[in-house]
Amino acid sequence: MAENIRWGILGTGKIAGSFATGLGFVNGAEIKAVGSRSADTARTFAAKFQIPNAYASYEALAQDAEVDIIYVATPHALHLENCLMCLEAGKHVLCEKPFTINAAQAERVIATARAKKLFLMEAMWTRYIPLIARLRRLLAEGAIGAVEMFTAGLGMTPHHLPPTHYILQAELGGGILLDAGIYPLSLASMIFHKQPDRIAGLAEFQHGVDVQDALTLEYDGGGMATMHLTIKTQIPPEFAIYGSEGRVRVHPPLFRPTNLTLTRIGEPDQEIEMPLTGNGWNYQAVAVGDCLRAGKLESEVMPLDETLALMQTLDRIRAMWNFKYPFE
Repeated sequence: MAENIRWGILGTGKIAGSFATGLGFVNGAEIKAVGSRSADTARTFAAKFQIPNAYASYEALAQDAEVDIIYVATPHALHLENCLMCLEAGKHVLCEKPFTINAAQAERVIATARAKKLFLMEAMWTRYIPLIARLRRLLAEGAIGAVEMFTAGLGMTPHHLPPTHYILQAELGGGILLDAGIYPLSLASMIFHKQPDRIAGLAEFQHGVDVQDALTLEYDGGGMATMHLTIKTQIPPEFAIYGSEGRVRVHPPLFRPTNLTLTRIGEPDQEIEMPLTGNGWNYQAVAVGDCLRAGKLESEVMPLDETLALMQTLDRIRAMWNFKYPFE
């Protein structure tokens, strides 16, 4: 692998723009091409981020010989076909969360990457934020003793979402669980190092998708997690971890935090602040570049087996509600 990692971006929406901005803060990374279903949209995106090649199809992007890895930033329902197309073209892939719609799709994508010996990762950028890396070290060192409880909330008010927004479109894999619930579920997986053995929860549905969820997860051997997700009201995007010897509160925003409060029983609170360089999306891009240069096919921080296990947990939750997408 050359010193510079040559990126292609598949999709031109808001998330694609955030990732392109983040790449601007990464040494040894360059965006070589962007692909869209519209020539005008591709050209506009390319001009904004000074990208040399703009393609009017995803297929043309996947065939660009100057691209090493493609970041897939399309709606959830397109991840399967987009990832498979890129992998079949011999490209490494970083796919936006949620990785796919369900575990069966995830298995197909992972099997293809492994068969072709190509790098593949779910773009769970939160795990690479410096404060979250510090949190993992604190927990591993036993800073709050045995972890017993994880709580998280995430919500937004509906006037921010027009009826055409993808999160309200069942045909695009919408709903708050897959779009935002993956954040706290992935954090719980990271904290407890496994998936829950029992799950309980309720959901409210509108437009054919879940718009408000309340979940409780229980783990064999001890530990519980609770999560509240909504697009009907504001919930501070934060989380807390409670242990036998103390607690950690990670301050908003949950997906890109810069400070936390560590409280140990009988001791003064300790504030830990770790400001970001760039917009936060750059950290996972750095990690992916390091993996590619080292010849790794997956990340140790967001391994493929865990991505698959998380998709299986999402499947279990939707099965409780008899919630399937029209195309499943």
